[in-house]
Amino acid sequence: MPGAAPKPNGNPLLRLVDVHKRFDKLVVLDGVDLDLREGETTVIIGESGVGKSVILKHMVRLLRPDTGFVYYRDQRIDDLPERRLVDIRSRFGFLFQLSALFDSMTVGENVAFPIREHTSRSPDDIRKAVATKLEMVGLNGIQGQWPAELSGGQKKRVALARAIALDPELVLYDEPTTGLDPPRADEINELILKLKRELGVTSVVVTHDMVSARKVADRILMLYKGKFIFDGTPDEIMGTTDDRVRSFVEGRCTEDVLASLKVKGGS
Repeated sequence: MPGAAPKPNGNPLLRLVDVHKRFDKLVVLDGVDLDLREGETTVIIGESGVGKSVILKHMVRLLRPDTGFVYYRDQRIDDLPERRLVDIRSRFGFLFQLSALFDSMTVGENVAFPIREHTSRSPDDIRKAVATKLEMVGLNGIQGQWPAELSGGQKKRVALARAIALDPELVLYDEPTTGLDPPRADEINELILKLKRELGVTSVVVTHDMVSARKVADRILMLYKGKFIFDGTPDEIMGTTDDRVRSFVEGRCTEDVLASLKVKGGS
């Protein structure tokens, strides 16, 4: 990796510095810089396939940048060997887009899994922790049920209970409201706010759901063609004059796309 790593500035919980990533000839991230401020909820928006989830995977070091650097609490992590990442990853919670529950485990076993993997707590302590986390998401008492018996919204909430099982400092949400009807989606939004309020977690939410983004965000960034083209508050994004951002927020085609469609359509 060319160039010397810059010195961390000692403030953000997590930093991406000039991160580049391509897959074959497709450039996904083209020099991304991002500082996550502790205690804030940062929402990353953008079109499907633009690279939002790729950013999350760099944060938790499931992917390495082609060039650039990733820091967690002033420690560079993009170059760490896997054995040294175990402790750092235990401080992250990850809510996957499709929940990713283990079908062969009960709800209680799913939530207990990271505790058993990363701690030496007693079975009784684990049972209490599982009950506490399920209570936080409004589902205590269903420990014996199987994922196949749950609704989509319940699966999301169980997956969230598992994501916070180790009391993480940083929770990453990958499209948390995808596939849910509006009332169930708003339950997830309320839980994101609740966890920030009661646990003080720092959060990153990747979404294309502007209703969710405006409700949970302290800060919104928009990823476009490998770069962030907007960084501001929910109120600021509603007042932007950038047509690329406004078109996404309003759910319409950009002027460039409309012009292209008119040419292709012969009108």
